[in-house]
Amino acid sequence: MEEKAERPDPLACVAIIAGGKGTRLGGAAKGLLRVEGRPLIERILDLRSRFAEAFLVADDPTPYRSYGLRCIEDRHKERGAPGGVHAALAAASAPWVFAIGCDMPFVEWAVVRAVLDARSPEVDLVCFEVHGRLEPLLGVYRSILAECWGELLPTNPSFRDLFSHFRARILPQSRLREVDPDLRSPVSINTPADLARWRVEAPRR
Repeated sequence: MEEKAERPDPLACVAIIAGGKGTRLGGAAKGLLRVEGRPLIERILDLRSRFAEAFLVADDPTPYRSYGLRCIEDRHKERGAPGGVHAALAAASAPWVFAIGCDMPFVEWAVVRAVLDARSPEVDLVCFEVHGRLEPLLGVYRSILAECWGELLPTNPSFRDLFSHFRARILPQSRLREVDPDLRSPVSINTPADLARWRVEAPRR
């Protein structure tokens, strides 16, 4: 059965975080890895119609130019995913930013909607915690956090450290299982073992 069409959320944009160099995968652009014949970035862009805008955070946008996305560079270099989220917040065109890693093949709309539905006037950010680990690239953030977030980055904080400065709503693993029983949505592809486990193919040359 087809899911009923939903209007784009005018208060949220989606930022695809593609800052990693893919060194453990031979330098491959991870967003171009393929599952079931489709690049990961295309699978993520299936969500684009639900948001006011989709854009890319990447220091090298060259591999993704054919997708026509606005591309933002990190403002704080060498700060990993926290730096990528900061760049997304600073460049956001809407009050909320949903951040997702370009190497996440299995994120479904039901999972994204569960995060978005957990927003409220009392919180600044929402994400899941799975097996005791935060999933910040499956989370939504107020874009007005950009200035304070950026001021914290020079100390190279973890996401957990960053979250302690804001009104964070952490959704339990049980909530994720309600919309993703196999807990596949947080999966990210980082190593050759991940390629084999999740049947991911290298980018086509």
